[in-house]
Amino acid sequence: MGRTEHREFKDKLYEQFARVGKALASPKRLEILDLLVQGERHVEAVARETAIPMGSASQHLRVLRDAGMVESRREGLYVYYRLAGEDVHGAWRVVRSLGERRLAEVDRVVEAYLKDRDALEAVCAERLMELLKENEVVVLDVRPEEEYRAGHLPGARSIPVDALEAALQTLPRDKEIVAYCRGPYCVFSDEAVRLLKENGYRASRLVEGYPEWRAAGFPTEE
Repeated sequence: MGRTEHREFKDKLYEQFARVGKALASPKRLEILDLLVQGERHVEAVARETAIPMGSASQHLRVLRDAGMVESRREGLYVYYRLAGEDVHGAWRVVRSLGERRLAEVDRVVEAYLKDRDALEAVCAERLMELLKENEVVVLDVRPEEEYRAGHLPGARSIPVDALEAALQTLPRDKEIVAYCRGPYCVFSDEAVRLLKENGYRASRLVEGYPEWRAAGFPTEE
């Protein structure tokens, strides 16, 4: 390979890698990836969950699809999107982790909006696994039910956070209750733990969400 060909090779190669960078260079597209980690969604659901017009959601999903990060299928009138592979979730975790380590603004945003989280008891995945083996805990999946169906922690009960108050009487008072949701920045489990404590239950939240639990190799159920 001559120098001219070598330069052309490098230019074309990095141009393709840049497509991945372009796909990730949007707050909404990162949010969409974080949503699709939980399970497959049709375009209308993506638009609703991310609070953007359906046309914008479709455009963002096309960019992600063109970069090979999501796949689509049609069912009737709906087009459904899902992550193209677990490595896409890994790429999002790397971006998130890099931001957490390198950007002080991340800490400031978290402190501003989740400032009372420190008052809530939390358990890590390793500790929760021990409690599950000892049968000393009730685990609540407080995500939407369709996300629970796509995958959940072993033995977890599905009680979406909006339905938790009505279901309180079905929960035992003699066991610790651990609530989990979508990930470290999801507030569903925070809301659930506050409600449980206000009603006299021993409750804590899982520091990680279901995707992190699964990625770490802990057992799951569908």
